[in-house]
Amino acid sequence: QVQLVESGGGLVQAGGSLRLSCVASTSIFSFLTMGWYRQAPGKQRELVARITTSSSTYYADSVKGRFTISRDNPRNTVYLQMNSLKPEDTAVYYCKIDRDDYWGQGTQVTVSS
Repeated sequence: QVQLVESGGGLVQAGGSLRLSCVASTSIFSFLTMGWYRQAPGKQRELVARITTSSSTYYADSVKGRFTISRDNPRNTVYLQMNSLKPEDTAVYYCKIDRDDYWGQGTQVTVSS
């Protein structure tokens, strides 16, 4: 099993920004499509954004224009820059390798109004 370590979450006021990081312990990181997911209390886990090996990106409609996913292959890291945060963005955020079902510990994002 690959190790996925998310970090960067915290408490922020509405309109603020956070940058999440996920470090993957794998020798083939540059060949993997990576995704960010989130799960709010009482809700289903949902895909927020994903990035392919060629840096093509996908965003959920709810975060388009506000979130940016990127990757740094030499550092085995995928990022999620979150701007203009809203209270409904409050959730535990996880990164994941697409087509795999291995999850990290997640990082808590709380947006206050």
